Amino acid sequence: MNNYNKFLELRKNYPTIIYEKYDVEENNEELLITYYFNIPTLTIFKPTLRISKQNIINTNINIKYRDYLIFHIGLIELISYFKCTCSKNVVIEAGYIDENQIKWFKKLFYYGLGEFLYINGIDISEDELLTITCSKKREELPEIDYKGIGNLIPVGGGKDSVVSLELLKEEHDINTCFIINPKKITLDCAHIAGYDDKDIFAVKRSIDSNLLDLNKQGYLNGHTPFSSLAAFVSYLCAYLSNKKYIVLSNEASANEATVVGTKINHQYSKTYEFENDFNEYTKKYFNIDIKYFSLLRPLTEFQIAMLFSHYEKYHTTFKSCNVGSKNAEWQWCCNCPKCLFVYIILSPYLYKEKLINIFGEDLFEKEQLLETFIELLGYSKTKPFECVGTYSEVRYAVSLVIQKLDGILPYLLQYYKDNYKLELDHKFENDYNDINNLDEHFKEILKKELDKYV
Repeated sequence: MNNYNKFLELRKNYPTIIYEKYDVEENNEELLITYYFNIPTLTIFKPTLRISKQNIINTNINIKYRDYLIFHIGLIELISYFKCTCSKNVVIEAGYIDENQIKWFKKLFYYGLGEFLYINGIDISEDELLTITCSKKREELPEIDYKGIGNLIPVGGGKDSVVSLELLKEEHDINTCFIINPKKITLDCAHIAGYDDKDIFAVKRSIDSNLLDLNKQGYLNGHTPFSSLAAFVSYLCAYLSNKKYIVLSNEASANEATVVGTKINHQYSKTYEFENDFNEYTKKYFNIDIKYFSLLRPLTEFQIAMLFSHYEKYHTTFKSCNVGSKNAEWQWCCNCPKCLFVYIILSPYLYKEKLINIFGEDLFEKEQLLETFIELLGYSKTKPFECVGTYSEVRYAVSLVIQKLDGILPYLLQYYKDNYKLELDHKFENDYNDINNLDEHFKEILKKELDKYV
């Protein structure tokens, strides 16, 4: 059975998924949040979030408002469980959302699952994918007196969040790092930046094992918009830790579609569109002064790599490989699109010895990466479904390193030289995307750092 027929059969057999409720348990160390998602006749999922209390410094927390934010996280967490059956009817019993909110979440489900639908061969419109109904009645939220200070900085262990940590180092005393499911690499990056464990807001997210079992049995599976979940969790944590800004590290390059000519984008929930949607939503429905924005939105991946190349203390620590992240010792796998992209984008500045010291081998010599190389360059139907840069900046980085090298080129660079022209006219070092949400003082910080190296 192909996946589209499976999709139709699952929707027929399991027409409804219900967000029943959430529980909040509290002890001296943490908040334990449990969500309850019921697919009748199949299973009840009970994923959890554990939120460390060491960074909860807001002394004026309104519990009703806190739980309202927790309820919203469940609306995003629901996506991971919805996708296994793609039940047509989504019923919200855990809280109230109005018609405009329903439209907002329908859009996120549809575009956030764009890659999932594409990979599974499911051609369906936004209106047809799901209906959302809410059985609760509206409750008035309390007025919240809130004046946040400083920055909550999500840290993922890759080069982008490292650049943000370095850009904001002068504001160290009002910064808190934010990490979902901390690993040694993410903690090490924060520590190298000068943050102690007390400066790290840690959240542990667990996926219900029932979902993993269903995936093994052949129920539908695929990519979900994790960054949208991180957005809602970070907003709750910003409120609990009394922060004014949630400072992301998403670049302008994230806006480019993965499938040419469509809105299918592996990085949809990292786009400027989602960033704006989220800010509009929180302004209207959360009604406190916390701003969610990307510090690196004015930059390309190429410029981020340029800055990162100067932060040598992180070079042997940072990791971006999603394949390697699944191992106990997070390493570069050196065989995936993400590894090759990071290698390429850093190559104008760190090739050869420094890059080999980071990755352990020369990825430009790996003939088995040729197809991936061609995809990254834009000479295939799609980009790799990974968080990678635009075609044009990949071509620029490759052209730049070829221009700098003398003598025999490694395999992939020689292939490029033999088959394509060098693209050096557009100087990515000088780019600045004015379509962003940075307040003026963040713009000044960014431009000051760029001026050092351009």
